[in-house]
Amino acid sequence: MSTLTDLRRSMVAEARRRQRLTWLISAVVLVALPWIFSSSFSISIMTQIGIAIIFALSYNMLLGQGGMLSFGHAAYFGLGGFLAMHAMNYIADGAIPLPVPLLPLIGGVIGLFFGFIIGTFSTRRAGTVFAMISLGVAELIAALSLIFVGFFGGEEGVSSNRTKGPDFFGFNFGPDIQVYYVAAFWALIAAIAMFLFSRTPAGRMANAVRDNAERAEFIGYSQRNVRMISFCLSGFFAGLAGGMFAIAYEIVTEETLNMNQSGAVLLMAYIGGVGYFIGPIIGAIIMTLLRTVLSNFTELWMLYVGLLFIATVMFVPSGLTGLLMMHGPAWKRRSLKRLLAPYAAISIPSLAVIMGVGGLLELTHFAHTTSMDDRVMTLFSIPMNIDSLLPWAGLIALFIGGVLGVRRLRPMLLDAWADANGAGGGD
Repeated sequence: MSTLTDLRRSMVAEARRRQRLTWLISAVVLVALPWIFSSSFSISIMTQIGIAIIFALSYNMLLGQGGMLSFGHAAYFGLGGFLAMHAMNYIADGAIPLPVPLLPLIGGVIGLFFGFIIGTFSTRRAGTVFAMISLGVAELIAALSLIFVGFFGGEEGVSSNRTKGPDFFGFNFGPDIQVYYVAAFWALIAAIAMFLFSRTPAGRMANAVRDNAERAEFIGYSQRNVRMISFCLSGFFAGLAGGMFAIAYEIVTEETLNMNQSGAVLLMAYIGGVGYFIGPIIGAIIMTLLRTVLSNFTELWMLYVGLLFIATVMFVPSGLTGLLMMHGPAWKRRSLKRLLAPYAAISIPSLAVIMGVGGLLELTHFAHTTSMDDRVMTLFSIPMNIDSLLPWAGLIALFIGGVLGVRRLRPMLLDAWADANGAGGGD
C-alpha cells in the first residue's frame, strides 16, 4: 500500500512541476511578445487576444466544465465593462483613488453580482431550458441598455480617458504597450485561477453534474448548487474581461453585451474545443486574428468564420484542440513522422478546395457590389475580369480538382493513420 501511495505522490508532484513550468513559460512568452511583434497594430491585436482569452475561458466554465449552454454570456462581460467605465470616470474626477490596472476587478465584482442574481433562478434547470433562459436574460439586458440612457449612454455608449487616473509606478497607461501588459497580467492570473478551480472538488463536481446530474444528486451533491458556483465564477471572470475591455478601448457601447458578442464567445469556445482547458485559448486567438487581420482583406470574413464553425461541428466536434489531441497516441509511439508525407500530399488539394470556394465567393460578392465601370478584381494577386468566363471556370475547376484530389488521397491518409496508431506503429 505504501508503495502505491508513494508512486501516486510522485506522479502528482511531477504533474505539479510540469504545470508550474508551463505557467512560467507562458509568463515569459507574454513578457517577450511585444519585443518580437513591436508594431502598434500587433500590440493592439495581442491586447485583444488577452481580453478574448479571459472571456472565452469564463464561458468554458459554463459549457465545457458545467455543461451549461448559454446564449447570453456577453451580458456579464458588458455589465462589467460599463461599471468599470463609470469607475474610470470617477477616477478621472479624483473621486476614487484607484489605480487603472485594478479596474478589471470592479468589472469582475459586478459580473459576480449579476451572476449571483441571475443564477438564483437560471441554474435551477439545465439543457434547453437553461439556454432559453440565458437567451431571454441577454435580450432583456440588451434592450435595457437602450432604455436607461443615463447609465448605458444609449447608442453612443459611455467613454472615458484611462490616462486621467493616478500614476501607477510612473505609468499613465497611455501607450498601447502598457495596456498590453495589463491585459497580459490579468489574462495570466485569470487563466491560472480558472485552471486551479477546475482541479478543486467544486470543479470536479461541475464535470460530474455535466456528465450525469442524477448520479451526482444520488451521492449527495446538489446539482443546482454546483451549477450556481460555476455560474457565479464564470460571471466574475466575464466581468473581469469586460473591465479590461473598458481600459483597452476607453469606450463601452451596447454592442459589448448584445447577441453578437455572445455568439462570438460561443464560436471561440467551440472552434477551439470546449472539452479542453486550452481549447478556448486557441479559439480566442483564432477568432481575434480573423476579426482583426482577415477583415482587412475581405468583407466576407464573417462568412468564413461561419463556414469554419460549421466545418468544426460537422467534422471535428471536439474542436481544433481535440484534433491535435488525436495525435497523442502517435506521438507516444514516436510514429508521427509517418503522417508527414500524407498530410503534405493532401494539403495541396485541400488548399485548392479552399481557394476555389473562397475565390468564387469573393467574385460573386464583387459582382454584386461593384459598378458597371469597375469589372476587374485582383484575387490571389491575379487581375480577374468578372465579365469573362475564364476566372469563373478556373475557380470551379480548381474546386472540383481539389475535391477529387482529396477523395483520391484520403485512403492513403487513413492507412497511414492506422499504421501510426496501430500495434506496429512504434519504432
